[in-house]
Amino acid sequence: MIMKKLNALVILLILIGVLGTGCGKEDLVDTWDQIEGRGTIIVGLDDTFVPMGFKDSNGNLIGFDVDLAKEAIKRLGLEPKFQPIDWNFKEQELISGNIDLIWNGYTITEERLKKVNFTKPYLDNRQVIVTLRDSDINSKADLENRAVATQNSSSSLEALEKAQVIDSFKDGQVILFDTFNEAFMDLEVKRIDALVADEIMARYYIAERGEEKYKILDEDFGDEEYGIGVRKGDKTLLDKLNAVLEEMKKDGTAKKISEDWFGEDIVK
Repeated sequence: MIMKKLNALVILLILIGVLGTGCGKEDLVDTWDQIEGRGTIIVGLDDTFVPMGFKDSNGNLIGFDVDLAKEAIKRLGLEPKFQPIDWNFKEQELISGNIDLIWNGYTITEERLKKVNFTKPYLDNRQVIVTLRDSDINSKADLENRAVATQNSSSSLEALEKAQVIDSFKDGQVILFDTFNEAFMDLEVKRIDALVADEIMARYYIAERGEEKYKILDEDFGDEEYGIGVRKGDKTLLDKLNAVLEEMKKDGTAKKISEDWFGEDIVK
């Protein structure tokens, strides 16, 4: 009887090992054939993130990343399908297969690299501090005991956590918003004192809303790079994207899209 129980236990452990190994391999499946077969690729984005991907006054999705993605995906012989997602769950949406790419001012960070792969970086960025023009905040030190905000699950939040400054803010916390639009609105009515955000987004927003209202401090919370997020197993898609982005740089297409949105070529 004891021998039978031991044999059963050994078989169970073997099965668990096989199933566990199988699940790990499933997580690393290369889905290029499936994507190519259906002819479309699903791009996940925060559709409030100016100027990378957002809706215009008519409800049309526009932006630098939208234009860049459309051209790149066309060169892959596919049609893009843009899927707005909750930015708090972007990696889960990608890993689960609900989307195929995260392409929306997506900063390459060590934490994110644990979950997804990135293309080569295509834009530089900084995490800047934004205040109202009449604010007496002029440095990072002035943020002490002030109401400081950023977007939840953003690289801005990661930068603040890395800098270990949150405890010095008012109530020992950073105020989190679902979108940067909401954070800017609270800054305008002085419900918060400062906002930490992507420089590319912040400068575009400020130019649209009125540069006389705001200031961006000289000090910042570090330099960053944008890349496109791809599932860990999707090596074929990753290689194809890197190749087509390089092609777009060489033939001047990426430069033209950049100049259309930023007035200059800022593509890496």
